[in-house]
This record gives sequence, structure tokens and C-alpha cells, in this order.
Amino acid sequence: MTSPLRVRYQTIEIGNKDIHLCTLRDKQEFSDPEGVAEELGICSASWSLFGVIWPSSQVLANHMLNYDIAEKRILEVGCGIGLTSIVLNQRGADITATDYHPKVEDFLNTNTLLNNNKNITFKRVDWANEHSTLGLFDVIIGSDLLYEDQHIDMLAGFIERHASPQCEVILVDPGRGRKNKISTKMIEFGFASCHIKPEQTDYLEQPFKGHILTFSRSLINELTT
Repeated sequence: MTSPLRVRYQTIEIGNKDIHLCTLRDKQEFSDPEGVAEELGICSASWSLFGVIWPSSQVLANHMLNYDIAEKRILEVGCGIGLTSIVLNQRGADITATDYHPKVEDFLNTNTLLNNNKNITFKRVDWANEHSTLGLFDVIIGSDLLYEDQHIDMLAGFIERHASPQCEVILVDPGRGRKNKISTKMIEFGFASCHIKPEQTDYLEQPFKGHILTFSRSLINELTT
């Protein structure tokens, strides 16, 4: 008999917003009775990673708190528990959340209800799928996505397929040693690259050693490359 998942409820302060979240109790939780995640290549060791709050996701959520969302279609890649998507949804953004994990949608729907928000459009996506029907976006965001070198080409290709001609990409990298490699790929796709340190991360328990990577592409970039 499979034990039920143990969860916890917590409130995360993002600026002056209180975001209520149902997350996994810890990274030891696991439940894949029908082998759905296993068939997708998600092993038991990494199964729980979607369901906890990571420092990078808090950095991204805070960064997007005052971001200009007017008339922009926004895509979050690897949304996990959905913190940043919920913040943007509360602000009235046109946000689509995506992830590969089969349990993300359930948690995202639960957390949307906890915050009395309208439903967030969610799509389960595979970065390697070259025939996705997601469409194009003006802003693409994500946090702590590059765990292995093989993810670099996959992520860059996925972004390129879903980036509008004028697009800004914002990725929070915690310092896994791949920021220069992903930047090289994005530059190949015609994006200008900029790495910055978050201005202040007092809301985190530990100092943040990573960067916010911003890649921008405009019609001017297109004409000069």
C-alpha cells in the first residue's frame, strides 16, 4: 500500500504580497504508484524536486514583482510549485506555466485556489518536443533549470521555438556553473546577454551566490545579426 504524500502549508512573503503554498513536506517525499513519472524518466531521487521552494524561485518571484507585464504574453519554464506564476497571476499577467513533472498541475491548481486567484493556464511540456503547440511569448522566465550539461541545448532550443521576434528571457541561476554555456547558446540565437546579481536577498536564509541572467532580442538585434 502506497503511503499518501505528506505536505506542508506555508506563506511566503514576496514584497508586500503573502503567497500561500501547499508544498511537499520535504525532499524525501515520493509517490509514483502507477509509474507515470518513471516512464517520463523521472527517478525517485529527483521526483520531489518540483514540490519544494528553492531560493532561486524566490529570487525570480521577487524580480518579477514590479516587472512591466502590460500586453505581454509570459511563459514560465519549469514552474515547479508555481510561486512566480502565482505572483504574476495575482498581478493580472497573461501567464502560462509549464513543467515536465506529472504532479505539478495538481499542486499549481491547489495553490491557485489557496490564493483566490483565477486559474493559471498550465501545459506539461518536454523541452525536446519540436512540435509543441504552445505558441510564441514576449517574456520567458525560469529558475534553477540547468542541472546537467545536456539541458543547455534542450532549454535554449525550447526557448528559441517559443520566443517572439521581440522577446526577453529571464533565468535565475543559483551558480551551477552553466551560466556562460547557456549564454553562448542564446547569443547564437540572436539574443543580447546580461548577468546581474540580485540587488538584495534578505528574504533568503542564506546569501545567494547566483545571478539573474537576462537575454533580450529585438527587431534591431535581428537586423544586425
